[in-house]
Amino acid sequence: MREYIDLHTHSTCSDGSFTPKEIIAHADEIGLYAVALTDHDNIDGILEAKKEALKRDIIFIPGIEISCDFSSELHIVGLNIDCESEKLVNLTNKFKEDRKKRNINTIKRLNDAGIDINLEEAKKYSTGNALGRAHIAKVMVDKGYASSVKDAFKKYLGKGKVGYSNEFRISYKDAISVIKESGGVAILAHCHYLNMNEDEFIEFIKELKSYGLNGLEGYYTEYTKEQSDFYISVCKKLDLIISGGSDFHGDMKPDIKLGKGFGNLKVPKTLLDNF
Repeated sequence: MREYIDLHTHSTCSDGSFTPKEIIAHADEIGLYAVALTDHDNIDGILEAKKEALKRDIIFIPGIEISCDFSSELHIVGLNIDCESEKLVNLTNKFKEDRKKRNINTIKRLNDAGIDINLEEAKKYSTGNALGRAHIAKVMVDKGYASSVKDAFKKYLGKGKVGYSNEFRISYKDAISVIKESGGVAILAHCHYLNMNEDEFIEFIKELKSYGLNGLEGYYTEYTKEQSDFYISVCKKLDLIISGGSDFHGDMKPDIKLGKGFGNLKVPKTLLDNF
């Protein structure tokens, strides 16, 4: 009996190491009931994943994770989106063009800091238009500049570090609007990244709801039980949908397993009843 789902995953179309097809195959093999592909600012993998899911006994949910302009890291996940939506396609094209320019600038900044690296080396970890900081980080690990992708971000590629370049972002209001106009459901991802106390968080979620936010990730790999319980309680209090997922990236985040997170993540399939 398939009891669990994963509504937050990344493929080679953004910064994951599994292709969309491989994510679907793996999700099916480990017995998930449903899986969503939510690549960063990108919908290129949706059709491939959908085709693979049709061959298997698993429900596929098309999605995206949109990066928003905010003082801390804020991402809005869109689920059940129409990947042919003109507004969504136009937005993701803007993200692609920005990423190309940013990659060149990131390499230049790293070179100026004495780090021997080039884009051709990073391309072997990427496909299509997906090349980004995570792939540059993999080369830095290969060359001994960092011990892991996470370490590379901490030392060189994270916000405020020597290799960081400002990124194209849209407001959370616009992100919610694009998702909903594309037929999707708007979910606040990894809520703990906001670094707010409980009262501040509730007031902020009320604001997001006024713009059309549908729900929160009540289940997430990095949450403590207390955090998960709190976010679920906020959903119930404010009449919001509860979502959840692993934030699977394959080898880019090897400790995080599809559908299981660090090993104890269990996102119940009953959540889909509210979508």
